[in-house]
Amino acid sequence: MEKRLGEFLSTAAGFCLLVITMLAVAGPAGAEFRLSRGETVYVPVYSNVFVGPKALPFNLATTLSIRNIDPTHPMTVTSVDYLDTNGKPVRRYLTKPLGLAPLATHYIHLEEKDTAGGFGAKFIVRWESARVINAPIIECLMIGATSGQGISFVSPGQEIKDGTR
Repeated sequence: MEKRLGEFLSTAAGFCLLVITMLAVAGPAGAEFRLSRGETVYVPVYSNVFVGPKALPFNLATTLSIRNIDPTHPMTVTSVDYLDTNGKPVRRYLTKPLGLAPLATHYIHLEEKDTAGGFGAKFIVRWESARVINAPIIECLMIGATSGQGISFVSPGQEIKDGTR
């Protein structure tokens, strides 16, 4: 028993050392500064994933997170649109622009049973600022659990160019 515990601790310590080394070499996450006065951001949404040999759908709850990471300046979210697998609008989430104070966060939650967007759903988020600021972090968190099994992952937003900018 003591030998097994020693082997486990040795393996765990080695793994931790490997992870720390990888982080030190790679640098901190998001080390690249992105400054902007506004963007259009595409955020992939997975309302379900397919599991097992029969590729059965496993429904997931989704939370879109919009984080103003600028410590001194506000930003304005001008639109948040939810589109389906075919790129067709499903719903619009803002009726008027939404101001986000420095370091503030706004979220939109979709329940597990909301599969209107299909597997290829996406959010299109548009934001702007009166001055150049740290570009916000815009991402989706997907999570689901059933019958003792769970899954969760994050889908980062990607700046895109569109005809409105």
